[in-house]
Amino acid sequence: MASIALKSFVGLRHSTPLDSHSAAAAATKPAVPSHRRKVLRVQASKSSPRVTGRNLRVAVVGGGPAGGSAAETLAKGGIETVLFERKMDNCKPCGGAIPLCMVGEFDLPLDIIDRRVTKMKMISPSNVAVDIGRTLKPHEYIGMVRREVLDSYLRDRAAAAGSTVVNGLFLKMDLPKEKNAPYVLHYTDYNSKSGGAGEKKTIEVDAVIGADGANSRVAKGIGAGDYEYAIAFQERIRIPDSKMKYYEDLAEMYVGDDVSPDFYGWVFPKCDHVAVGTGTVTHKGDIKKFQTATRIRAQDKIEGGKIIRVEAHPIPEHPRPRRVLERVALVGDAAGYVTKCSGEGIYFAAKSGRMCAEAIVEGSENGKRMVDESDLRVYLEKWDKTYWPTYKVLDVLQKVFYRSNPAREAFVEMCADEYVQKMTFDSYLYKKVVPGNPLDDLKLAVNTIGSLVRANALRKEMEKLTV
Repeated sequence: MASIALKSFVGLRHSTPLDSHSAAAAATKPAVPSHRRKVLRVQASKSSPRVTGRNLRVAVVGGGPAGGSAAETLAKGGIETVLFERKMDNCKPCGGAIPLCMVGEFDLPLDIIDRRVTKMKMISPSNVAVDIGRTLKPHEYIGMVRREVLDSYLRDRAAAAGSTVVNGLFLKMDLPKEKNAPYVLHYTDYNSKSGGAGEKKTIEVDAVIGADGANSRVAKGIGAGDYEYAIAFQERIRIPDSKMKYYEDLAEMYVGDDVSPDFYGWVFPKCDHVAVGTGTVTHKGDIKKFQTATRIRAQDKIEGGKIIRVEAHPIPEHPRPRRVLERVALVGDAAGYVTKCSGEGIYFAAKSGRMCAEAIVEGSENGKRMVDESDLRVYLEKWDKTYWPTYKVLDVLQKVFYRSNPAREAFVEMCADEYVQKMTFDSYLYKKVVPGNPLDDLKLAVNTIGSLVRANALRKEMEKLTV
């Protein structure tokens, strides 16, 4: 696999200076297709003018893991930072799984982690269950969090570092008409005493980080282009204590056309309830039908439960065509950083927010200089170099194993292999490509081919039965 040449993320385009007219036009014209775009390595500009009488001002739009991490890093780096979040108690329909490395890397307190999952069940379309987790070491686990708890903690930490946190709805931004002129952000401030309607306000900043999710208004403001997205639907169900005991350290994943034609259904444990959900890109109108099927598949283990919250939200399927324009950058879901196959996004959101902020802190010399597009492209180059192979591999896995029920049966069969489990967990928990044993890699390749051959034969037999 190391010999395969992987193309870069779309979005690494040739960077040219824009005058005031072309800067405004760039936000409305469609992004150039990736196959026509040249890739140019640019270095952070140290010739940018110094900021006088104040520090660099940056607005972070969106207070999830991406925005909270970005705002904290900026504030610690001497940047005058404002973080906007409309819904301070937002409960995004998210499985809430975080890798072990995130706990240490982002210094997360253990009391915000509801459950430490050390066992998983992968359940095939025919309800064959495979136990996963036998290769985990005693200290290793997958953390389960509630987004409203994690997001609030990261925002509070950003505020403690010096960020101004505004309970406000970002509306739009006016692009600068001159080089180094400010961006003007329009927003509704709910911190004020003007009642439920809020108060319309504006603010001038030198740079903007869009961390405002799949429906990003910041992305629209720079003409970042569209992407395919999935709909995630989740119900939080409080089940009897006797049944909750089963999910104490265990999560379940269901695959099959009944729960999703292109994703999976899940039952993930939280503090005093379970999150039951599913998602799809190709059949969004049937999402409630898939959710019902997921509940039916798990019914004997969640029977007697009470639905306490219903959530739905779009989830991006690939990066946007443009992620940086002049002094505006996108991170997290706004940039499209959710992996296929697994649907993981929390770690990558927080990591991209931090990496983008670090590039701004470095390029501005801790807030003393103006930044430009070349500074923000340092973040993009570093991100793509580090994580593009992960996204590509998971994209291939989804296309191979989620295409039919027989292929899913083969996938679950393959997950029973301890070597597969070890490689999968090591890569997931530590976000590093783990070198494998050549002999075991060869055995894995043979077994994978065998599983796919059996799956193909099963598919043909099933087709005969349906004729």
